Formats: sequence, C-alpha cells, structure tokens
Amino acid sequence: MELTGKCVCAGIAIGKIAVYQKSVSAVERREIADPDAELLRFEKACTKAEEELQELHDMALKQVGEQQAAIFEVHQMLLQDESFVQSITGRIRGEKENAEYAVTRIGEAFAAMFAGMDDDSMRARSADIMDVSNRLVRILAGWSEERTDFAEPVILLADDLAPSETVQLDKSKILSFVTRHGSVNSHTAILARTMNIPALIGVDFPEDAEGKSAIVDAAEGKLVIDPEISVLCAYQEKQKKADAQKHLLQKLKGKENITLDGKKIDLYANIGGVSDVADVLANDAGGIGLFRSEFLYLGTDHYPGEEDQFHAYRTVAEMMAGKKVIIRTIDIGADKQADYFKLDKENNPAMGYRAIRICLDRQDIFKTQLRALYRASYYGNVSIMFPMIISVSEVKQIKKIIGEVQEELDKENIPYKKDVEIGIMIETPAAVMISDELAQEVDFFSIGTNDLTQYTLAIDRQNLKLDNIYDPHHPAILKMLQMVVENGHKGGCRVGICGELAGDTTLTETFLKMGIDELSVSPFMVLRVRDQIRKTDTGRVE
Repeated sequence: MELTGKCVCAGIAIGKIAVYQKSVSAVERREIADPDAELLRFEKACTKAEEELQELHDMALKQVGEQQAAIFEVHQMLLQDESFVQSITGRIRGEKENAEYAVTRIGEAFAAMFAGMDDDSMRARSADIMDVSNRLVRILAGWSEERTDFAEPVILLADDLAPSETVQLDKSKILSFVTRHGSVNSHTAILARTMNIPALIGVDFPEDAEGKSAIVDAAEGKLVIDPEISVLCAYQEKQKKADAQKHLLQKLKGKENITLDGKKIDLYANIGGVSDVADVLANDAGGIGLFRSEFLYLGTDHYPGEEDQFHAYRTVAEMMAGKKVIIRTIDIGADKQADYFKLDKENNPAMGYRAIRICLDRQDIFKTQLRALYRASYYGNVSIMFPMIISVSEVKQIKKIIGEVQEELDKENIPYKKDVEIGIMIETPAAVMISDELAQEVDFFSIGTNDLTQYTLAIDRQNLKLDNIYDPHHPAILKMLQMVVENGHKGGCRVGICGELAGDTTLTETFLKMGIDELSVSPFMVLRVRDQIRKTDTGRVE
C-alpha cells in the first residue's frame, strides 16, 4: 500500500510502524456540590501542569535548543492567561461543573476561535490550547501519560503530535514521524526539522497499521506499508547510498569551497538563535550568513531589552571566533507575529506592516536593537543586514539612525567597531530593479529568495493550494538574480543568497556561473553544497 503526504523533513526511513495512541477518554459532565473545592482541585492541576511544562522546557533546551524550547514557555503562559482561566473557573462556579468538563469545553471553544482566524500564527495557537487543555484534563482525571518509549526504533504514525509529545519521545527510537494532520509550519514540524528526522504530514493511514513493515520516503512524500520485497530492496540500497554519501561528506570538513576552475565561494549557515551555533560549527560553515534576530522577539511576551540582545549577539560573535556573523534586524510581521507588538489585522500581511517598515516607524525598538548590535560588534566579526528594502531613501534613513546610535555610544564611552559592514536583503522586485542604485549605499546584498519568489510570482507562499505553482526556479527569478549580481558587482557590492534556494544543489552550478559570491544555507546542508561547489566548473573568465 502506497500513501502520499507532504514532506516536512526529507530523508528515508525503513522499519516497523508504531501507532501513537493518546490516552484521552470521553469526559463526562458531573454536577458538583462544592464549587470551592473543585476550584482548588483545578488550581492544583494548573500548578502540576506548570511543573510538567518546566520539565519539558528543560528537556527541549538540551535536545533542540532555546528557540524550539520556547513553545513550552508559551504553554505556561496559556495556563496563566486571564481570559482562559476565568472562563474555566466561571463555568465551575456558575454551572457547578466538574473541572475536567469545564476545561474540555473551554479548551475546545478557545481552540475553535483561534482555528478560525485568518492569521497563520494565530491558527497555530489552536493546537497549543488543545495541548494545554488535554494536559489539564489528564492531570484532573488521573489518567496515565501517553506511551513515549518503544522497544525498537519505529516509524511513528499519529493523528497529530503536540510539541510536548514530540519532545518526550526517545529520539533514538524514532525513525520517522508521519501524521494525518498538522502543517509544515507547526511547532512539531519545526522540531522534526531541527532534529533532522524524516517527517510527513497529511497521510491518511489505516487504523490497522500497527506493527507492519513500512518505508518513508519523505522527499517524495510517500509512505509505503507492507512493501514488496523488490521495493524494500530498492529502498535499502537507496538508503545505503544516502548513508555512504553522508559519510563521504564528512571528509569535506576543513576543505575549501573552491570550484574546479579556482573560484572561491563563501559558504555560510543560517541560524535562529544562539543554540544553533553548535550545528554551524559541527558542519564546518565558514560563518553565519543569516542570523534571524526576530526569534529573540518571538520567544517572549515582551520586547527584549538591549542587554538581553547584546548578550545573545555577543555570544554568537565570540563563539564564531572571528568568522563572519551577519545579523538581520528584526523581521516581525506577516507570518511572524508577536502579540505585544499590537499589530493591526491586515488583509494582506505579507505585503503589509512588517520588517524595516516597523523599525523605521517605531525607532525606539530599532535603536535598542542597533545599540545591542554595535556593542556586540566589538567582540567579533559582525555585519548588519536590513530586510524588506524597496528604496534608496529607506537605506539613507537607516544610515542616519545608525549615525545617531553611534553618537550615543561615543558619548557613553561604550566601545564598538566603527567599520561594521552593512547590507540589505534583496527580496522585492523593486529592490532588484534599483539594485544598481542600492549598491552605491551598502557593502553587500543578500538575496532572500523565499519572499522574492512570492512577490514576483504573486503567490502567497503560506497558501498550500498554490504549492503546485510556487516555482523558485521560474525564469523570472533566475533573471532577477543575474541582474542583482551584475548590478551589485558594478557598484562594488558582494552578493549572496540566504533564502531556501541557496541550498538547492540543482542550482549551485547556475549560481556560481552567475557570479554569486556567497551562499548561506541550513547548517545540515553546508557539506552537501560544498561538495557541489567543488565539482563545478564555472567557465567564468575573471
């Protein structure tokens, strides 16, 4: 039986199936005689749930890093959310309902409310609410926790997996995740990618799959149950070749990123937080080409202060020991929302109030970040990059604000590097078309192919219905990349790519022939791209 789904994290897994069964039973309504005693029982359950979530946070911190562990802080905040808690206590007191039933009904109502919202990040909060509600119900009802250990490595099938369930699983016993529901942007999908485990979503697997042999080909979006011997042998050979390739790639550590005809390329890695630096170093990246600083803002319920940001940037700069660290200023908005920013709901948020537009409008937030960045520059090789640029006037305004920040630091006798390189993201067609003018203002360009593709093709990259026509290989995109390289080089700018396309090894040769100076990819793709670079002859005459 061959079933199809959507790839979350590519790879091949071969093994037996284990179907993840949640220990959730129907919750019956009971009328209670003493609401005060029931409220006390609810409060104790909340305390117990917070303790469990803290343990999960600490576990996730060790396994997948600070950025992904932050989801359990979000769950703890939900337990303290006034409207959520008061709605539950109101039902217990007013309706004289047992706490399990009140939590179930309110949890379902809140989850349905968030699921119906237009914004993707708000819809994702629906699953978080159900996770917290189910935890409370389990504690109140005295049910045992879900099965999280297995006798042998398995392909885990589930209706869906909550982040708390994913983190508790013994990763050495998980060959692959396959779920019926979920999305490629869910917390669990992100965790799967962080742990580099092959994963599929949207697979309608049969109920009787437990214990059967199976193959997951996540890259092809396939789950094959009870494969024929010939199919199994073919995939075993394919897996063996993939493992051998990984082993060979390890031999590329310490090698130069140089083409057959002698052109050297800077090969960097993208990160979202301090904890990701370990993967950058383990995979021998030459530096960090994109530090997505917005994750410092997304993992909290308040604006991160100057000292918190300074500490994070300085830590990364020092860990990279003189290697280049390009930090992108905050790119909040669109699909990356933080409630405390109090951004208005927009009909088309991808083209709305986001990134540099917020920074130039709310300069107090921007200056706080710039101060932290310039202070951190004293401790390493830091460059600063600005997203969503569409005009020369924006760049000139940014440079004016940088001047003001430098004056403040000088007056306070705070050390920083005066010659920090500044660059911009080229991710709008407008920036492409005036890249010759922009090159006169900055030291480098980094092309963000994810947004550039959606804006050029007029396709919302969050819309799953349009996946079949979202084409980053479109000739229009490639022509734009060539234009940016030519204009950047004429103006003395270094030009790199930091979007998902940078790790597409089918285009590595094309990029090098264009004259791209730098590629910045996922840490796990560094050696694979290095291998492709070293096999390429650009045919360019310098």
